[in-house]
This record gives sequence, C-alpha cells and structure tokens, in this order.
Amino acid sequence: MLNQKIRVRFAPSPTGPLHIGGVRTALYDYLFAKKYGGDHILRIEDTDSQRFVPGAEEYIIQSLDWMGITFDEGPHKGGKYGPYRQSERKSIYKQYVDQLLANQLAYIAFDTPDELEAKRVEIPNFQYDASTRLTMRNSLTLGSEETQALIEAGTPYTVRIRIEPNQMIHVSDLIRGEIVVNSSIIDDKVLFKSSDGLPTYHLANIVDDHLMEITHVIRGEEWLPSAPLHVILYKYFGWESNQPAFAHLPLLLKPEGNGKLSKRDGDRLGFPVFPLQWRDPKTGETSSGYREAGYLPEALLNFLALLGWNPGDDREIFSMKELIDLFSLEKCGKNGAKFDYKKGEWFNRQYIKSKSDETIAGLLLPVLNEKGVEAPWSQVVKVAGLIKERIHFTTELWDQSVFFFIAPDTYDEKSVNKRWKEDSAEKMQELISVLQTVDDFSAPATEAAVMSWIEVNSYRTGEIMNAFRLALIGNSTGPHVFDITEIIGKEETVGRVEKAIKELKVES
Repeated sequence: MLNQKIRVRFAPSPTGPLHIGGVRTALYDYLFAKKYGGDHILRIEDTDSQRFVPGAEEYIIQSLDWMGITFDEGPHKGGKYGPYRQSERKSIYKQYVDQLLANQLAYIAFDTPDELEAKRVEIPNFQYDASTRLTMRNSLTLGSEETQALIEAGTPYTVRIRIEPNQMIHVSDLIRGEIVVNSSIIDDKVLFKSSDGLPTYHLANIVDDHLMEITHVIRGEEWLPSAPLHVILYKYFGWESNQPAFAHLPLLLKPEGNGKLSKRDGDRLGFPVFPLQWRDPKTGETSSGYREAGYLPEALLNFLALLGWNPGDDREIFSMKELIDLFSLEKCGKNGAKFDYKKGEWFNRQYIKSKSDETIAGLLLPVLNEKGVEAPWSQVVKVAGLIKERIHFTTELWDQSVFFFIAPDTYDEKSVNKRWKEDSAEKMQELISVLQTVDDFSAPATEAAVMSWIEVNSYRTGEIMNAFRLALIGNSTGPHVFDITEIIGKEETVGRVEKAIKELKVES
C-alpha cells in the first residue's frame, strides 16, 4: 500500500490516563506516517459508554502534544473525514449494522446477562457461536415476527456477527507474517447494542478505518486476537481490496519477572507509567507522570522508540528527524520488550547534558520565579551550564542551584562533623583576607590566589577547600568551588564565610 497516500490512525479509548505503551504506539504511528509523507489521524473510540472517564480525552491530547507527537486530523484539529469521536458517528454505524442484518451476516440477540451467565454455568467454556446460537434467544430461533414485536416493545437487544465455522482466516501482519486461524474458535461477537445505540469496538473500528481510508493499522499485540474477526468483517462488507495492512507491536514487559508492564510495577519500583500526572476524577487518586518527574519529552521519545524497534546498529541517541528517516515496521521485533526504566533515566540525563546552557536556563527561570528569586539572565545561564552535568531530572534544578542565589541558613550535620575542624574558623578567617586582595574574582584568578596561599603556608588543600565549600553552600557537594565564587561574587563569598565562622565556631 506504499504506492498510495499513507494514512495511519491512533485510536485510544477515553477510559483513563494514556499508558506509556499507548504513547509508544502513537509514536510508531507517527514515525511511519511521516517517513512516507502520510497523514497521522487521532480518533477517539468512545463507544464504551460504561467505561468513559471525564477528562480522559483532554489528557490524551495534552500528553501527546507534550511528547511532540502531532496529528494532521482529529477531534481537536478537524478534517474532511470527521467526526473523529465515535460517539458522534452513531448514524453512520447504524446503516452498516442494517446491511449485515439484511445480508444475514448478523442477527439480533435478546439474551439477558442472567441468561448468558446461566449458559456459562451449564456449558464449560461456553462460546456463543454456530454450535450454540440455535439454543439461544435470537432472531435465528424466534422468527421475524416475534423478533420485530420484541424490538417494538423496547426489549433490549444486541446485534451479533454470524461466523461461519471451519473457515481458515488468513491475517497478514507486517511484523508477524502470515497468521492462519480457524473461524471455529471465534465467537459471534456483539457488534451493536440497543441500550445506547452505539456499536462495539469491532464494528466501529472497521467502518471508521474504511471510511477514513486508513492504509495501515499499527497497534499493540493485545489486539492481535481481534484481527481475524476484522478480516471477516472486511470480507462481509466487500472491502477486502481496501483492507489496511496490520502491524501488531510487541508488548512492553515488566522490568522484573514476566508479564505486561502495569501501573503497579511503576508504583513498586518508583517510576511513572503515564506521560503526565493523572488525577482520577472518581477516586481522587493521583498518579505520577513523566513530565512532573522531570523528564524531557524528547528523551522519553528516544527511550520508547528503542523498545521494540532497532535501527540495525549500536546507536542510541536519535533526533525525531533521524527516527523518522530510519523507522521501519520490518525492524520491529516480535517479542516483548523489557521496560528498563533505569535506561530511561540514562536517556534523560544524556539529553539534559546535551542541551545548551540557554535551554536549561529557560527551564530554571520559572523555578526561580516560583521561589521568588530574581537574578540576571546572564547569571542564570552560567548556573545552568554548571549544573546540567550534575542532574538526571529537571526536578533537580532547584536543589542543585539554590546556593547560587540564596546563602545557606543551615549546615549539613554530617558534613560539619567531617569537614569543619578545630582550626577551620581560624583558617577561614585567613582565607577572607586572601579573598579580599583578589581584584579579578574570576574562577581562575581566585583559584590561583587561594592555592598560592595554601602552598605558602603548607596547609592541606583538602581541609581548606572542604571547609570553604561547607561555608559557601552548607554541605560537601556541588560544582567546582571557584565556579561558585565567580558567580556569587566577592562580597557574597566573604559574607558566607564570615557567617559560617560565627555559626560553626561553637560546634567545632
């Protein structure tokens, strides 16, 4: 189908927050569409009215927007193939339900939930299919007059597809190859419910893919069991020649053990499984998100791209343009991909380190504003350049930079016990005298003056510098001491050392 305009859709259900596996599917959709100059469509599959969650659609759109995964058409973009919410397409689906009924490729069933449950108890592994349908309450057993009377009386019903048994169904998958399934293992799925006038996923999905001229359906492995049914529906409607190509992506697996990645894994190991923070409108429970955890969206994209796809070499860092150019479904694996969240942290650090000082400063500035700190842009840029090598997440920006803008009001007890010696106050007083003689307070000049004083007096460099750092920032970590003094300036440097002498003298 690569000789026609590529059209790929991402079709989430608004039943809660978007799982990170869904983000990967949307990413692969996007990469494939853009590689071939095609269209990327967002379609909201909200036919399950019982599971609909308010705010979920908005969350999905905001999440993908933050990730940089854009759409050419959708409920928020418009387009000539709309509406793009299935709940707004009721009248469209009904005519296709009627077409199947008229051609006796589907039938009306009146079985109640209690009756279906009783049948499951009666028959182990009960399946509503050719072997059991004639024992149930449906239009095949009731006749046309009784069926019509029940409908006119408002009796709830469903429309089920009529699957012919012992037919070999062939599914061609771009990742998994040719899959052959005997139709006897497929039950007569419900396609339509009179209770809300909406189709189920199976019918709506096929009709919309056809009418929206979708050429490729890229989705998770969990949807593979529904593929044979969809092939049957394309045949029933006479659309075989326009059936989109299937590609079922491997699952994202738990970091430890077996099974599909779940929210519980993230809660247990301390990493998000949603792109943005989510607050459940029913329970009020809040779940963490990658954005709020301090990840850069491009780092998360790069990480996700390599979970199930490999470009064929050992490279790991890719821009979006490079991912688009290199991506191919043929290089997607069949086996599930372990979700190595530690590798995700590594990606984030690499991307933070690679950013310009100005870019990191742009992330730091709102944090400073929130803390009520005012500082010249040039100072913020210098600070950003010093701390970007030291952080894994943007949430660490404040902790790693606070001492550049605010003098410490407390001193880490462990650092004091280890670094502040009996003679530290005396030596820091000497150091103040040295600092006051330095006219050029740049890092190299200040370092040269201090190191010369240490050498002349045969002091131990470690003891002097450890006490100096403690006086400046309140603990024993942080960037090079003289990079700090250059940014905060002579007056502030001397003031902090004087304060430490006063406050730590008794403790020493």
